[in-house]
Amino acid sequence: MKCSFSFGFLLILVLPLILASAQDGKYERAAYHDNYEGAVQKDQDYEGQYQDQEKGPAKYDKNYEKERTPAQNDQHYDQEEQDYHVPSLEISTLLDNLPSDDLLSFGYYSKSCPKAESIINKHVTKWVEEDRTLAASLLRLHFHDCAVHGCDGSILLNHEGSERTSEASKSLRGFEVIDAIKAEMEKECPRTVSCADILTAASRDATVLLGGPYWDVPYGRKDGKVSIDKDAELVPMGRENITTLIEFYQSNGLNVLDLVVLSGAHTIGRATCGSLQYRLYNYAGTGKQDESLDYRYANFLKRKCRWASEYVDLDATTPRTFDNVYYKNLQDKMGLLHTDQSLYSDSRTSPIVDALADAPSDFFNHQFAVSMTKLGNILVPAVQDGGEIRTKCYSVNSNY
Repeated sequence: MKCSFSFGFLLILVLPLILASAQDGKYERAAYHDNYEGAVQKDQDYEGQYQDQEKGPAKYDKNYEKERTPAQNDQHYDQEEQDYHVPSLEISTLLDNLPSDDLLSFGYYSKSCPKAESIINKHVTKWVEEDRTLAASLLRLHFHDCAVHGCDGSILLNHEGSERTSEASKSLRGFEVIDAIKAEMEKECPRTVSCADILTAASRDATVLLGGPYWDVPYGRKDGKVSIDKDAELVPMGRENITTLIEFYQSNGLNVLDLVVLSGAHTIGRATCGSLQYRLYNYAGTGKQDESLDYRYANFLKRKCRWASEYVDLDATTPRTFDNVYYKNLQDKMGLLHTDQSLYSDSRTSPIVDALADAPSDFFNHQFAVSMTKLGNILVPAVQDGGEIRTKCYSVNSNY
């Protein structure tokens, strides 16, 4: 039961929620104070506000002072409808993304391995409790897997020339979590649960541990036998333009709404400073920083990112909370990666950013679950037909 709406209709659906929230004072928008002290005082303020990595994540204080009234919200959305031509989008529900063609099913392991989900959840919980940053890493690992040859666990294979050994994959983490799950799974249900299914469910459980939504995961994916390092370079790395991103998502059966919603995974997690330093100095040969960055936020990043190997939070405002503040940051020119901020500078995606930023977080959470379900259901029939159930996630069975 898929219904095709224009995005304008989506805004009509969420606008009453936005206005009610504004009246309650819960979702006030704001701007920066215009007057700042001198450079020395600013440095002192930043040092007091942003803790070192070993003490906790740094947060960027935007000094909110400006409110948007309900009347201004009405005017804001009316202007958007006039200024932008927004393509029709399919607004999906979880029911729209049920697996088809008997490839996947929710009860796939109900008899062959009834403890599969509890084993996955137990290990993910244990690892994330010990290192919370692994939750975001598992989400990212799942995305990188599904983006190449569908969700087949190919990113987990560790041999010379595999996706995992690619330069594009060097910052991926969480492999040891999947290996630990698989080791117990093989004791409980030998050669039954695929590594692809384990990774898909682990990303869901990691999201829940971060405070995000829960969604049912259908099972039955097979593990692929092919993993080529050059294929990993197809995955977006943070410098692409919106057209390239849209085409990439469409090639995987996802749409513009999924692009914006799944980008919201950057509400948690970190990026290396090396991935964004080019935005801070001599951007595009201009001798200046990227103008799409708020200059105060850029100054904070320059202080934070003195070394390319350092890490910085993707969401500078609420880095430990799974919420829709990521989209509010884009409205304030605080998108860490070029691809983040570009979502708000392109007319095809900016109205979706506004809707997700101004609606309650529950709206984002629901749509995130829908889009993650679609991501996890990306399958390449040829890969699935020739797939297997690996006994070890880092190697195909034929190696033993």
